[in-house]
Amino acid sequence: MKAKVLLMMLVCGVGAAEAAAQAYPERPIRLVVGSAPGGGNDFVARVTNAKLSELLGKQVVIDNRGGAGGLLASEIVAQATPDGYTLLQMFSNFAILPSLHAKLPFDVIKDFVPVANLASSALILVVHPSVPANSVPELIKLAQAKKGALNYAAPGVGSLGHLAAELFKSVAQVQMEHVAYKGGGPAITALVGSEVQLYFSTLPAALTQVKAGRIRALGVTSAKRSTAAPQVPTIAEQGLKGFEVVGWFGMFAPAKTPAAIVNKINAAVNQTLALQETRERLLTDGVEAEGGSPGDFARQVKQDVAKWSTVAKQAGIMK
Repeated sequence: MKAKVLLMMLVCGVGAAEAAAQAYPERPIRLVVGSAPGGGNDFVARVTNAKLSELLGKQVVIDNRGGAGGLLASEIVAQATPDGYTLLQMFSNFAILPSLHAKLPFDVIKDFVPVANLASSALILVVHPSVPANSVPELIKLAQAKKGALNYAAPGVGSLGHLAAELFKSVAQVQMEHVAYKGGGPAITALVGSEVQLYFSTLPAALTQVKAGRIRALGVTSAKRSTAAPQVPTIAEQGLKGFEVVGWFGMFAPAKTPAAIVNKINAAVNQTLALQETRERLLTDGVEAEGGSPGDFARQVKQDVAKWSTVAKQAGIMK
C-alpha cells in the first residue's frame, strides 16, 4: 500500500514538473551577466538576447553585475529560486573562482546547473599606442629592460585575463604589475586612457578600439589566428610556443532547476546559435558560436575547474 502511495506521489510530481516546463516561461526572465557593460560577456549576451527572447516567448532581461571576477553575479543566481526565471551568464573565470577563494558562498559544481556553452573566444594582447612595441618579442624586450615598470589590466583578480597575463609572465620570464578592474569594459577604458600599458582582453571588447587606433594589437592567445583579426599573429607563432588561452561564455541556472526547463532553455539557445546571422555577428568580433547539450557543457566546466586550479597555484594567486 505504501509503495502504491509513493508511486502515485512520484507520478504526480513528475506530471507537475512537466506541466510547469510546458507553461514556462510565463513572465520575463532575468539574465544576470557577470561583467560590466562593454565587455565580451556582455557582447555575447546582447547578440543572442533578442532571438532568445523571441524563441522563449518572453523577454530575457539583461542585468549586468560586474566585479570580483563574477563572484557577485554568481552568488545572486546561486541563491535564486530554481524556477528558470533567474539565469547566469559567465565567462570562463567562473571555473577559476574555486582556485581563488578558500571559502566561496556557493559551490560552482553543486549549486549550478550548466545550461549551454554559448560561444568561445581567444583573448587578444593589446597595448596603449605609447608603448614602444609592435610585436610580442619587442614587448618582452621592453618588459625585461624595465622590470616591473609595465602595468597590465585585468577584469578582476583571477579572471581569465589575469591568468593569461600571469602565464605570459611565466613563459616569457618578465615582470609586470597587475591592476584589477570591475570588468572588461572598465579595463579597456583604462587602457585607452593610458592608466595601464597592456591588457589581455576578450576580442569583442578590444577590436572596436583597435580598429579606431586607440590601442594596438600584438597577438591573439589561440592556436590559430582569429577570423575577426587575421592580420594579428598568434602569440605562439611569435616565439612563445604552446601558449594558448581560449575562453567560453556559458549560461547557468540555480541547482535543482527542473531538467525539463533547463532543456527548454538549452534548445532555444541552440536554435539562436544555429542562425547564420547570429554566428556571423559573433564572428565579426572574434567569437565562435558553440552550443551543445547541458551535459557537454557540464563536463567542460569540470575540466576547466581542474585546469585553472593548477595554473592559479603555479601563479601564486590561490587563497
